Amino acid sequence: MKTNITGVVLVLITFFAISFITNILGPLFPSLVNDFKLSLAVAGFLPFSFFAAYGVMSVPAGMLVDKYGEKTVMMAAFIMAALGSFLFALIPSFFMAMGSLFLIGTGMAMLQVAINPLLRVSGGEEHFAFYSVMAQLLFGGAATLSPMVYSYVVQAMAEQTTTGVIGFFNRMVPADMSWLSMYWIFAVLSVLMLLFIALIKLPRVELNDDEAVGAWQIYRQLLKNKTVILFFIAIAAYVGTEQGVANVISLFLERYHGLDPVTVGASTVSDFWLMLTLGCILGLVLVKLFDSRIVLKLFSGCAFIALTCAIFGSAETAVVAFPLVGFFLSVMWSVIFSLALNSVAEHHGSFAGILCTGIVGGGLASPIIGVIADITGDLRVGMVVVYITLAYIFAIGFWAKPLVVNKTIKLFNSGSSEQAVKSGQ
Repeated sequence: MKTNITGVVLVLITFFAISFITNILGPLFPSLVNDFKLSLAVAGFLPFSFFAAYGVMSVPAGMLVDKYGEKTVMMAAFIMAALGSFLFALIPSFFMAMGSLFLIGTGMAMLQVAINPLLRVSGGEEHFAFYSVMAQLLFGGAATLSPMVYSYVVQAMAEQTTTGVIGFFNRMVPADMSWLSMYWIFAVLSVLMLLFIALIKLPRVELNDDEAVGAWQIYRQLLKNKTVILFFIAIAAYVGTEQGVANVISLFLERYHGLDPVTVGASTVSDFWLMLTLGCILGLVLVKLFDSRIVLKLFSGCAFIALTCAIFGSAETAVVAFPLVGFFLSVMWSVIFSLALNSVAEHHGSFAGILCTGIVGGGLASPIIGVIADITGDLRVGMVVVYITLAYIFAIGFWAKPLVVNKTIKLFNSGSSEQAVKSGQ
């Protein structure tokens, strides 16, 4: 099958755009709390607004793709992202922030559903795994870049430049809300992506049986399956862990160690995403050598240790340990998702929709952390939520019973020609 380079490039750029927009909340969190004078519990509803959209739209988005096609859904997604970004940039308030983040989150959920089958068709099934890894690396790269752009823009605006892009931001953004400039950037990025999609021709996507979205009765059937429910909770636990840590890093460093959230805070969040990306590379090697359940237990155990060092260590330790948490989280999404899909015999497309709905867990963690922190007066106590979600992920390594386990490379020949593991993903 001939590779459609334009389609592949579009999907890869879309992964980059999704991540660049999605992962800025962590660096912005201290500014949102201070400028809108929010308690941590109330502030936690900002990421909830974003990730709630995944819970609402993941399954309907699949049905929209079936009816209208990938191109139409992707254009609608970027229209919503642009609208949400423009609204927040023009009317900066807490309630507008919640509404705009829900719109942006809805757009991102629609994109996530549309682009994976498009990548398979554009790149060819034989290259799908390669391009999927490339997409994840770009996703991580954008998450690393976004806080760096934020730090640069805010510091440049402080010099009161009146020309160029920075001058535009200084004219359009309130003097005490320089962080709002990021939403002008998101709006422009969304419009550029919209124009790019409108001008190109995309290949026709024929969904495989395991990608198709089923009727509502299939979802009801799946939701009666205990394994489906357990893995739904697992995805919620992972995203809650990832976002619970990422969103608190900058605020934690400011409150407990007096470190500047615009420079050190943003840099540490950037390092968190960079290490999460680099960890994926090591994860690719490890799941070829060991049962993925062993890898999951090892990495979640190490994440426990790194998180403890970050929360209770010195400033120097925290700046290093928080990114290490990201490193050990790196393999969890792919391992949990593959274990889930390999644990049911059919309706994988519908099951994937249920799993993606679990992304709402990323929004639930922050408000719960905030409520506990407000009640106790200690953000460290609030972080007990992350310990609970990590414990659940660790337990998956014991109770998961996939029908097909990941194929591993035998480094040493035991003398038997019989393969120790079944072939799988």
